[in-house]
Amino acid sequence: MKLGINVDHVATLRQARRGKDPDPVLAARICQNAGAHAVVMHLREDRRHIQTSDVFKVKEILKIKLNLEMSLAPSVVKIAARLRPQQVTLVPEKRQEMTTESGLNLFSEKARLVRSMEIFRKKKIEVSYFIDPDPKQIAMAKRLGADAVEFHTGTYANQRTERGIQKELGRLRLAVRLARERGLVAHAGHGLDYHNVVVISKIRGIDELNIGYSIVTRALWVGFEKAVKEMMALIKK
Repeated sequence: MKLGINVDHVATLRQARRGKDPDPVLAARICQNAGAHAVVMHLREDRRHIQTSDVFKVKEILKIKLNLEMSLAPSVVKIAARLRPQQVTLVPEKRQEMTTESGLNLFSEKARLVRSMEIFRKKKIEVSYFIDPDPKQIAMAKRLGADAVEFHTGTYANQRTERGIQKELGRLRLAVRLARERGLVAHAGHGLDYHNVVVISKIRGIDELNIGYSIVTRALWVGFEKAVKEMMALIKK
């Protein structure tokens, strides 16, 4: 199983003072050196953390995959087309939210998705949709021509009862199986940490986990490289 590290919250800390440090580009380099398989950066329309210059600098220094999370805002689509990362992950985005709250509704965004897909196909960029573990969304992702889907694990991560946890795990297992049967690569992420990731890593068929906040916060105590290596060890058990 592969691990993608989201470095957004390194930039969140930097933007608190609008300074140069901590540098998400350096964080990306550390992730690469620690054995991560991908670096994830969410270029939000409001630029609350990652800036346009960050993604271009990271693209220059990375030898592993750059996964650009993004909304369907035309201005961001244009930047992605110019950047040409190995992968884009299309996510819902609201100005008032603290973090991504749910998966993308492919049915309500169908027209914009079709237009964006044409651009990404011409640039030979792999496309993943960040969706809830819903069979209807999976089927639509296949019809729209996605290469991969990333299942939103936030609902699982927020469960506080064993019954709720098992229910969400069941949904995720079914969703991964349905995605694989349709020829889609299955990823998962959101809200995963050093305590709840082990069970998710045991779901057969998930190709990659994308994790950010818990690794950045762990790095405050043990350092970034060690935090990445600890997470790598957990998902490889």
